[in-house]
Amino acid sequence: MSQDEKTARAQLVQKKYTDMLLKIPHVVGVAVGLEKKDGTYTGDVCLVVMVDKKRAAGELAPSDVVPKELDGVKVDVQEIGVPTAY
Repeated sequence: MSQDEKTARAQLVQKKYTDMLLKIPHVVGVAVGLEKKDGTYTGDVCLVVMVDKKRAAGELAPSDVVPKELDGVKVDVQEIGVPTAY
């Protein structure tokens, strides 16, 4: 699958699941972006779920854990803090 096809597929998943993901505590945004591992972008397209603070799965209720994948698209949780408009 080409990068453009992966991006298009991720955009469809974003549209389908954004409302559901934004209802999860600590989720502050959802976007199509690149996976990040150990602070470095891998170049792999994924659905980025932005949170105010990352927490271990054990600290969350099972219903508050962000899925690792949605409809075959990898989900990457990235900590961004609390968005502020100026």
